[in-house]
Amino acid sequence: MSAKLCFRRLSLCLAANLFMAIGAGATEANIDTTTRALDLSKDLLPGPLQSQLQSCASGPFYSTDFSIAHRGAPLGYPEHSREGYIAAATQGAGVIECDVTFTKDLELVCRHSQCDLATSTNILQTELAASCRVPFTAATNNSTANAQCCTSDITLKEFKTLCARPDRRNPQANTVAEYLAPLQSPVVDSPMSCGTVVSHKESIALIDELGRKFTPELKRPEVPMPFAPGFDQHAYADKMLLEYSELGIDPARVLPQSFSIKDVQYWIKAHPQFAKQTVWLDPRGRQKNFTTSLEEMQAIKGQGINIISPPIPMLIQLNDSGDLEPSNYAKYAKQAGLEIITWTMESGNPIDPKNWLYANIAPIMDKPGKMLEVIDVLAQQIGVRGIFSDWPGTITYYANCQNNLPK
Repeated sequence: MSAKLCFRRLSLCLAANLFMAIGAGATEANIDTTTRALDLSKDLLPGPLQSQLQSCASGPFYSTDFSIAHRGAPLGYPEHSREGYIAAATQGAGVIECDVTFTKDLELVCRHSQCDLATSTNILQTELAASCRVPFTAATNNSTANAQCCTSDITLKEFKTLCARPDRRNPQANTVAEYLAPLQSPVVDSPMSCGTVVSHKESIALIDELGRKFTPELKRPEVPMPFAPGFDQHAYADKMLLEYSELGIDPARVLPQSFSIKDVQYWIKAHPQFAKQTVWLDPRGRQKNFTTSLEEMQAIKGQGINIISPPIPMLIQLNDSGDLEPSNYAKYAKQAGLEIITWTMESGNPIDPKNWLYANIAPIMDKPGKMLEVIDVLAQQIGVRGIFSDWPGTITYYANCQNNLPK
């Protein structure tokens, strides 16, 4: 079957391919993502953008690299789970992320951070809770509930006994059951509470079967490095890329990423086959009064970095009339010849003024559908290469409604 997805609801025809590729695990293949995008479009003021988005509900739709799955599809599924990755592919995400951490026996697994197991898995409800470096502590009048459990304190075999779950916690909890807050999803009526955790190698095999590209992120170690004899930061960075080579993946399908510019510089030098599509996740956006310049962007490009990935608020701002416009950061990056990937759409409540992803444009974020206006500026005025999303179907839908974006 071609890449063209011949369905009215953004999943049905593709779902047949996914079901054949991954067998009985494909029960997620009937996800309806068209409804989400159309519901958001109702929040827009009548005009060209709303008309365009509402006119293409019947497709045809395509999977697209413009739609990048952030940890799978965590708006409705446990993050970094097999089920979440399948959901993301079903929604047309062309690229799927695995955040990469390591276990006690130096195996790579998909977790958002090395020490998030207390909330992103069910470890506190298992015998492995004894391995947690900070046991569960109930909330008091002076402190919130807390626990810390790390992949580096358990083996791969032990990790594989856990359930992936939505990374949510109740800081006022008195018990573990209360602490593991369920996901309140706007897109899935009854989100699963126990997904299948995956190793990095398993994620590669699955994403390859799904016919998608890969964007692994090397996560910052939360233990002293070297962690073990011969396992220093370079060995960790090497191991992540070597697993793609060992499994026969074309490097052109892999977009390695890191917040550490040292990791990126190392990959460019030590793994030139991956250099063209290596991504620097720019962490400077939350620095107070951060500014940049064309010269700085040119210097980044001069290091051999082709793709830069800042968060959304680094790229957009409000002008004096209260309209969205590209930031100087966005303009300088494009002038320097850098491609841009940004993050993360559908993360948190977009109309919550405490959501830092939209804080700089809070005056216009009065309805969730305003996210579509943000997407439109990112795509049409800035020309980003792709957008990470916690529900990739929304980005896929937008991309397929715009004839000037690659399919």
